[in-house]
Amino acid sequence: MSSEGLTSTAYIKHHLTNLTYGQHADGHWGFAHSAEEIKEMGFWALQVDSLGWSTFLGLVFFYFFHKAARQATSGVPGGLQNFVEWIIEFIDDSVRGSFSAKNDLVAPMALTIFCWVFLMNLMDLLPVDWLPWVAQQFGHYALGMDPHHVYFKVVPTTDPNITFGMAFAVFFLMIYYSIKIKGIGGFLGELAFQPFGKVGMPVNLVLEGVSLIAKPLSLSLRLFGNMYAGETIFILIALMYSGGLGMGIFGGILQLGWAIFHILIITLQAFIFMTLTIVYMEMAHQEH
Repeated sequence: MSSEGLTSTAYIKHHLTNLTYGQHADGHWGFAHSAEEIKEMGFWALQVDSLGWSTFLGLVFFYFFHKAARQATSGVPGGLQNFVEWIIEFIDDSVRGSFSAKNDLVAPMALTIFCWVFLMNLMDLLPVDWLPWVAQQFGHYALGMDPHHVYFKVVPTTDPNITFGMAFAVFFLMIYYSIKIKGIGGFLGELAFQPFGKVGMPVNLVLEGVSLIAKPLSLSLRLFGNMYAGETIFILIALMYSGGLGMGIFGGILQLGWAIFHILIITLQAFIFMTLTIVYMEMAHQEH
């Protein structure tokens, strides 16, 4: 979407708004045409772009890894097999270094998290106007919508619903294995009697309760915050293209530099989310 015809503030808000489907105030279901309508739709509204892209990228990950597994050979590996084996060895080393218990779920989960989060983060390197422009043309000509009311975010991890969803999934698994391995008594005992024993139970509950709640928050907000900030910077740089040839050239240089640096960020955020997941699962399997 070009910034022409929009103020800078409107351009930024437009790019940071999700394509949302839900129930309008008058009872009918449809796409939201403004931030106010999104707010009216409430909790059960669907962020169509975030759900669509996260699902699509998950299928991309599944397809290529499944293809590599089916074509795997004991001889000289092809390029895809070599790449997949390199990633699996990297994940295996990470799990072995942080997880000492025995659970066949942890390594595949770590692999899925790393690759899925990385692919979702990777969408941040696409020019910010390309796919939203395509969505605008489709919405205008196929659905008869006003192009300025067609919102389309292409980076799922800039949506807190996605990051919180993944974090809560990890959190519930952590709780499940804590109770399965230690028993309900052992799990509650850690909350009530650690680290100050029975005498310090009220303080223990506060400290351990805050520590427990902080785990999904640390997973979700760290990923969301870093990716949202990175996307915002790309959008701000894109505004420079409407400032004339000189500003456009300068903006292109800035965008290239930020994109190169951002490769490190998107990889690091995927690695941190995976590593914290492994560490939290390790804590669920071990007693204090």
